[in-house]
Amino acid sequence: MPKQKRILIVRPDRIGDVVLSTPLPREIKKKYPDSFVALLLRKYTQDIYLNNPNVDKIILIDDGDSPKSFFKKVREIRNYKFTHSLTLLPTEKLNYILFFAGIPFRVGVGHKLYQFLTFTRYVNRKKYIPLRHEADYCMDLARKIGVQSNNLDSEIFLTEEEKQKVIQTRTKNLRGKKYLIGVHSTSGNSSPNLVPGEYKKLIFKLKTLENVRVVVTDNRIPPEIEGLEDILYPNVGKFLRESFINFASLDLLVSASTGPMHVAAALKVKTLSMFCPLTACSPKLWGPKGNQSKIILPTENYCQTVCPGDPKRCNFIGEGGINSEKILEELKKFLY
Repeated sequence: MPKQKRILIVRPDRIGDVVLSTPLPREIKKKYPDSFVALLLRKYTQDIYLNNPNVDKIILIDDGDSPKSFFKKVREIRNYKFTHSLTLLPTEKLNYILFFAGIPFRVGVGHKLYQFLTFTRYVNRKKYIPLRHEADYCMDLARKIGVQSNNLDSEIFLTEEEKQKVIQTRTKNLRGKKYLIGVHSTSGNSSPNLVPGEYKKLIFKLKTLENVRVVVTDNRIPPEIEGLEDILYPNVGKFLRESFINFASLDLLVSASTGPMHVAAALKVKTLSMFCPLTACSPKLWGPKGNQSKIILPTENYCQTVCPGDPKRCNFIGEGGINSEKILEELKKFLY
C-alpha cells in the first residue's frame, strides 16, 4: 500500500497572499484524496482556513527568534511526520526549521544559498516572463508533487451558523434597500490607491443611487470618511473572521488591490477594483480569483506621463487616472 502523503503548505505572509493559496489544499485533495494536508500560517491569517474541508491541521508560526523557540517549532512539525512541504514564501529560518524537522521532499520558490545547502527543491518564476497570476505561481509548487490543475479559484468556507449570520446582517444593513455596496478605502500601502477625499466623494455619489446602502468595510477608518451620515462601519474593532460575515453580506466591494478584495472574491462577492498596470501591481498577477470581478485601470498614457514611478505613492490623481466619477460609471454598468 502506498505511503500516505503528508503535506505542509507554508504561507507566512499577508491576508491577500494567504487567500490566493487556498486553491492548493483543494487541488491536492483531488489528486491525493487520502493525503494529510496542513497549513503553516501566522496567527492573524488562520481565520482564512478555518472550516476548510480540505485542511486537516493549521499550525501557527512562532515569531520568537530564540534557539528555544526555533527547536520547539522543529519538534512540533516533526511530530506530524510530513513527507512534503511547499513553501510559498521562503525565509532562511523557515527553511532550516523544515530541514531539521526531517521533511524529505521540500519545495520552495527561488534558489537561494540556504535552499541549496539543505537540498531544497525549487520552482522558478523566471522573472515573471510570461506574467502569470500569483495563484498560478503558487500552484507550481503543487505541480512539483504531481498535481496538475489550472483551477485557481480562491475560497473561504463559512460555517452554517455564519451563513445564517450573513443573512441576518444583510437584512439588518439593507434597511429596505436592494443593494449593499462596500467601500474599502485603505490598502496597507501595498498598492496604488485613491486618497481618502476621493473615497468620500465616491461615498456621497453612491448615496444618491436608488436602492443602495453604503458600507465602509475598513477596520480602521481614515478621519476624512469617519462618521458620515447614514453610512455603516461594521468592521471597526472586529476580528478577521467576524469581518467575513460583513463582506459576505455585500452585493459588491469597491477597493484597490488589497487583502479584503481577495477575501470578498473568496466569499463569491462581486468586486470592482482599481489596479496599476505595472508588473508588480498588475491585475494579471494580483487580480481577484473565484468571483465576478471588474478591473479599472488608468489610461495607458497616464502611466507614461503622470505616474510617480513608485506604485506605493500613486493615487491615480491626474488626467487619465481614476476618480470617483469613473468608478461610479463602471459600477452602474457592472451592478445593474
